Amino acid sequence: MDNKPLLPVKSDFVFKWIFGDQRNIDILEEFLKSFLDIPDDEYERLTIVDPHIKKESENDKFGILDIKINTRSMSVIHIEIQLQVFPELKQRTIYGHSKLFTEQISSGQDWSVINRVITIIITDEIFIPDNSDYFNQFRYRTKNNTEFTNLSEIITIDLNKLPPKTDGTKLWEWTKFIKSSNEEDFQMLEQRNPQIKKAVAVLKELSADERARMLFEAQEFARRDAVALMKKAKTEGWAEGKAEGKAEGKAEGKAEGKAEGKAEVVNSIVKNAINMGMDISDIVKITGLKHEEIQEMLKDRFN
Repeated sequence: MDNKPLLPVKSDFVFKWIFGDQRNIDILEEFLKSFLDIPDDEYERLTIVDPHIKKESENDKFGILDIKINTRSMSVIHIEIQLQVFPELKQRTIYGHSKLFTEQISSGQDWSVINRVITIIITDEIFIPDNSDYFNQFRYRTKNNTEFTNLSEIITIDLNKLPPKTDGTKLWEWTKFIKSSNEEDFQMLEQRNPQIKKAVAVLKELSADERARMLFEAQEFARRDAVALMKKAKTEGWAEGKAEGKAEGKAEGKAEGKAEGKAEVVNSIVKNAINMGMDISDIVKITGLKHEEIQEMLKDRFN
């Protein structure tokens, strides 16, 4: 292997490559065991499945999950990594989490077919500002901790809250692995945890693969452009709307100008992402558009 730097684990592209490959199922298993309170026999048949959430109608939103897993009893585990925390992330999380329940049951089926759903959100920015804990578990409980059901669970892992020194848990080691980007950290973690040693080996192999690096760099380039264009949308959209509102003496001018400016910039983001070869699933995540809307743009582009 040459001296090229290791790719960042916290990139969704790299994260999915390490944890979302059935060939690395033992790595995923050890990661999940570090914080999930499910019986050990549930891990005997972990299966990584298609991450697409089924649509219930043509107008329904289309969801893409980073990693979707079924356990032995068919409980559903969804893992998503987000580099940026946007204002609607909690609503988006609840929506995706709920869809994982509704897709389990069809008309005429008994309620007993519904299995447990666990959503895990890993963020590179602080998602839960109300406490200093890097790990948070949310379930249906009363204030005095009486549990209604364990069928629904949302777990957040804030990388930026991770304490610099170990808290003695396996979760700290895995979170450090996801957050880290230097050889010294990885060497320390390899000595502590054999499965992390295997994960580092997968990371090194991936980082040495020229095609993988090109795909990663294309995705990151498109992501940076998307962020820059979104900022431009906010600045120019507000400025244009404010000018129109002032000229016409109407408050709605501001809203209309903002909407038009944002629509134009979002269209530019999609075109740029497509030109960079970015997957439609990633464009959905960046823009918040529906899958069908992006497909329509693709159709218009090539007609």
